[in-house]
Amino acid sequence: MPDTSFDVIIIGSGPGGYVTAIRAAQLGFKTAMVERQYLGGICLNWGCIPTKALLRSAEIFHYLQHAKDYGLAAGNVTFDPKAVVARSRAVAKRLNDGVGFLMKKNKVAVIWGEATIEAAGKVAVKPSTSEAPKGALGPGAYQAKHIIIATGARPRVLPGIEPDKKLVWTYFEAMAPERMPKSLLVIGSGAIGVEFASFYRSFGAEVTVVEVLPQILPVEDAEIAAFARKAFEKQGIKIFTGAKVTKLDRKADSVTATIDDGKGGTQSLTVERVISAVGVVGNIENLGLEKLGVKTDRGAIVVDELNRTSVPGIYAIGDVAGPPLLAHKAEHEGVICIEAIKGLKPHPMDKRLIPGCTYCSPQIASVGVTEQAAKEKKLDIRVGRFPFVGNGKAIALGEDSGLVKVIFDKTTGALLGAHMVGAEVTELIQGYVVAMNLETTEAELMHTIFPHPTLSEMMKEAVLDAYGRVLNI
Repeated sequence: MPDTSFDVIIIGSGPGGYVTAIRAAQLGFKTAMVERQYLGGICLNWGCIPTKALLRSAEIFHYLQHAKDYGLAAGNVTFDPKAVVARSRAVAKRLNDGVGFLMKKNKVAVIWGEATIEAAGKVAVKPSTSEAPKGALGPGAYQAKHIIIATGARPRVLPGIEPDKKLVWTYFEAMAPERMPKSLLVIGSGAIGVEFASFYRSFGAEVTVVEVLPQILPVEDAEIAAFARKAFEKQGIKIFTGAKVTKLDRKADSVTATIDDGKGGTQSLTVERVISAVGVVGNIENLGLEKLGVKTDRGAIVVDELNRTSVPGIYAIGDVAGPPLLAHKAEHEGVICIEAIKGLKPHPMDKRLIPGCTYCSPQIASVGVTEQAAKEKKLDIRVGRFPFVGNGKAIALGEDSGLVKVIFDKTTGALLGAHMVGAEVTELIQGYVVAMNLETTEAELMHTIFPHPTLSEMMKEAVLDAYGRVLNI
């Protein structure tokens, strides 16, 4: 008979779930993780990782098309959509297998099926329609003193633009097209929307983006978002802001969208495919939360600073615990949660220090407050900027379009926020994240030696600019 009693059961195997399981095992807990479909969750299988594989293919295709800019010749450059998708799926499969290996290495039991919390300490698992990995436990009744919900999120669906998987896609269908559409409408300009807009435009599709809010990339600093918009429009992407899609008329192999432009007028646009990228919603249904009295609010499970719910012994991390809905936030929450259960007294998460990254071309990355948010809070600030065009490495790379922006508290010298747009900024942002975690001041950043020639030099130059000491522009 398989063992059905554990110290900790985690429901969901995405980045939050599997990282929590590993940390729980490291701390000596007898641990199990329940999954119904994909080891690694949406992120590893249909989100963060495979989309970056697609975008890498698009990036290389772009460079091959512009080989002459680097003194090279590459004639008759073409692409194979099926091969591009196949590479992306292979990357996802490799990481999916890796999660299985990590569970075995850390002696975490994998339970395959649909989980419901029957009562505090009791989890019922029903059969899943997906094939279980080798060695996984099956349906049944399981017990654990601590139950952690990490069930992730799914695409949000709006009335009138419901995806049908053929003409109107979510990110699932957008990641595995049978062919590249010649024209595409993207509804929503958050990270998911602009990444797909960038990917399909790189392969030649006529792309239109519609955003209901006044700016694209609504959570980003307005100056950075405006810079990105100009770059996208220069690439040929059409963008409507303050607008919304009110109707989709679906034909055999095309869709005609009615767009309210927000100025009293409407436009009609016919495209081959539509991507609905209007956000995601947490998977909190069918877990038994209502019966147990677990408090929820606006589609999220209410948790305290250590991710405890309103019911003792039940916890929630990641997307189901509310925004920001990011994989790295889920991972960190899981570690905090399990270390608190162990009694290690971890520091609660400071959401101001969670970086955000968007992997379109150009990339966008940020952490902390935006300039407008700082002004709304009536903070006395200094703002520094440095353009990519002033950086030798950026020019050598042929990537001289971009901007680094920093925001400091004028009184204390504390770094309040950093915002970037340009090549490889998703790798650069972590330097500012570390600085903010260490409560580094402007003086310490200005006295830090940055290697030359690197893109990272712009991070110091932006700080110098905030204090009237910029050197290279």
